[in-house]
Amino acid sequence: MFNVFILLNISSTLAEEIDLDAGEEIFTQNCAACHANGENLVNPVKTLKIDVLHEFQMDSIDAIKRQVTNGNKNGMPAFGGRLSDEDIQNVANYVLNQAQKDLW
Repeated sequence: MFNVFILLNISSTLAEEIDLDAGEEIFTQNCAACHANGENLVNPVKTLKIDVLHEFQMDSIDAIKRQVTNGNKNGMPAFGGRLSDEDIQNVANYVLNQAQKDLW
């Protein structure tokens, strides 16, 4: 039983890493033009840094997914019609991971 737990735990970790890798690729292809290094070229106040995400209530996967899916009236395009739900999930995981670990 102990061996099964270890294998499942390793498997979960690897799946998360794959998702982050996919999220990074999606971010690079679709988001980095405006958000390179967690910045925001359109609205410099709203970076992807964790304190800013928290201030604007964007510090959860669901909030980031909504923003990516629907965009906003301030210049953020909607990617809901361009990216799959899985792609949006992966990029949201990547963005929040980068912010939480202060990797921007």
